[in-house]
Amino acid sequence: MNTKKLHTTEVALQNTIFATETRPAELRHIPWSSVKVEALNPLLGRQFVVGQNVMVARVLLKKGCLVPEHSHHNEQITYILEGALKFGIDGKEIVVNAGEVLTIPPNMPHWAEALEDTIDLDIFNPPRADWINKTDSYLR
Repeated sequence: MNTKKLHTTEVALQNTIFATETRPAELRHIPWSSVKVEALNPLLGRQFVVGQNVMVARVLLKKGCLVPEHSHHNEQITYILEGALKFGIDGKEIVVNAGEVLTIPPNMPHWAEALEDTIDLDIFNPPRADWINKTDSYLR
């Protein structure tokens, strides 16, 4: 086994995408204030932390921000901390307000619109490789 120290992204990718062996989960305590906000466009920013099998993202959306329709093989749980998002999903429009949760099954196309300045917490299983690799051009 290679014992060189790996960057967190490399560990996440090895554990979730290319792994041929299982690695033990790592205990970490990470304040959001220590995670750089990635500005994807003028209305959208995000921070994320990747574990062994799951990813949590803090997504910052300004009022009017549109996340285009997309789908992914990852299960998604969205918890709105502040604000409100309108989702188009499964032929319906669903407004999710602060304190509410939306579960999105794998491979279900969906879009979102920020009805006001919003902070949402997204949980993905497995972690989003396109976010880690920055190949999520639909957001940029």
